[in-house]
Amino acid sequence: MVDPLAEVITLLRPRAVYSKVISGAGAWAVRYSAFGQPSFCTMLEGECVLAVQGQEPLTLTAGDFVLMPATPGFTLSGLAPAAPVLLDPKLQPQPEDEIRHGTRKGPPDMRMLGGYFAFDSPDAALMVSLLPALLHVRGIARLALLVQLVREESLEQRPGRELVLGRLIEVLLVEALRGAPSEGAPPGLLRALADTRLAAAMRHMHGEPARAWTVVELAKTAALSRSAFFERFSRAVGVPPMEYLLAWRMAMAKDLLSRSDCALAEVAERVGYSSASTFSTAFSRHVGLAPGHYARRNQPILS
Repeated sequence: MVDPLAEVITLLRPRAVYSKVISGAGAWAVRYSAFGQPSFCTMLEGECVLAVQGQEPLTLTAGDFVLMPATPGFTLSGLAPAAPVLLDPKLQPQPEDEIRHGTRKGPPDMRMLGGYFAFDSPDAALMVSLLPALLHVRGIARLALLVQLVREESLEQRPGRELVLGRLIEVLLVEALRGAPSEGAPPGLLRALADTRLAAAMRHMHGEPARAWTVVELAKTAALSRSAFFERFSRAVGVPPMEYLLAWRMAMAKDLLSRSDCALAEVAERVGYSSASTFSTAFSRHVGLAPGHYARRNQPILS
């Protein structure tokens, strides 16, 4: 059976990893403006405070892992009060050495390994909207190991580097997301997959996206009445079932159209449309571009 979480992560197409070691000592604080790209960190030693815009402040300790799929503005600080120094992450240099905040000399009070990457998916915004804005995980040793492997690979220029980094980030994302607490999760993919009945319906939608699903049929896969399924799905995911299915089909279509070897009729069939013309009308309405125009704009340029 298809795994919706794996499908979403694969379709995001993560790439272009950059990592750094950050340490701090004494009284210090830095305020980063919104970045928009996914970022992550794992605490190596000590403690610090992470205050993300729109979230309750977190005290991070050794072994903690944090993921922000679309990094908003945030403040990082030591435990002692300090006025934050404003920084723009898009203008900051990318040093290979450790970044130090606060007191420059002597041992640090805390050290973390952090970084960011990018999503190549044309539908990254849709996929990211299904994930928590802030993911905080404790006690998963494999996450720290994966972050260390990401850093080591990102600093080298060995053959296959981009492929390895992409796969490492995919594994890192899956580990972080499946290790996240589902209780109290915001509407989205994790909350839905934590519900065994909704997870069954989502696996069917992802496994057979071309099938002419109805809410009644999806409700049967979840062993729920139509009304109970519709309400439960909408509350857990944040959108109604058929709206989610349409968005997923269009995300798949965008991915297929970005490949030069996929004909329009084949794309239409694979995402559940009886003809290329019917698909073209639906795609144009949803995306704002005709499929052919979208394909020409997004296919890679061969050198």
